[in-house]
Amino acid sequence: MPFRKGARIEAVNSCDKEIFLYYYIDYEERASLPEDALYFHAVWHRECPTKGREESEFASHNDWCFSGKNTTGEDNYVVLEAEGRGHYCGCNLNIHNLSDSALWNWPGEGDDMIFIDDEKTPSLHGTGTEDYVNMAWCPQQEYSAPYHGIILGGKDNWMGKITYYRYHIQDPVMFEKNIRVTIEHGHDNHRSDDWSSTAYWYQTEPHKPMPPLPPVKARLPLSDGDVLWGNIAPADKR
Repeated sequence: MPFRKGARIEAVNSCDKEIFLYYYIDYEERASLPEDALYFHAVWHRECPTKGREESEFASHNDWCFSGKNTTGEDNYVVLEAEGRGHYCGCNLNIHNLSDSALWNWPGEGDDMIFIDDEKTPSLHGTGTEDYVNMAWCPQQEYSAPYHGIILGGKDNWMGKITYYRYHIQDPVMFEKNIRVTIEHGHDNHRSDDWSSTAYWYQTEPHKPMPPLPPVKARLPLSDGDVLWGNIAPADKR
């Protein structure tokens, strides 16, 4: 996290109880930095629920899961939007499956689409949520590698909370003017689930203004039992 004149690191307690905190900070002091040195950035985002489509609009559950095609990224979940020159270096990605359907209930199957420098069609268009995090076949087993993994694998039939991470350390995504990192929430954005993420990137200054961090209530996770849709009566739609 380069700095030229100084740096300040703060930890803010947003809960209503006192907490115990300890930390280590390692840093190097240098006489100067290269003129083209990039600054580290991070941003949190949440969409709860994502804008999906009713299964009743489709001829079958299979059609709802797999039909349709999206190449423009419209209504995709947005992990990052940045302006300037830099490189995207990854994210933590959380999906809370808000369906209790007894049918095939995998909340992924959404393609990652990364738009670089005013692209209308993404030059980086992936093949599925699990593929973006270097997995396959709707994984549930918790796994941690240096640059990708699953922290939470979800419950039976992929219900409940799922957390992935993917860090582009060896394959940074470069941009000269801007970047938009997105992913479908279900194939062709058919699913309505609770998505949140933290994106990490380096870039020149000034950066695009970031949205203010929402209040605590808007950041708290839903309970595991919260359901918005499925094949039983939905719970309170908050």
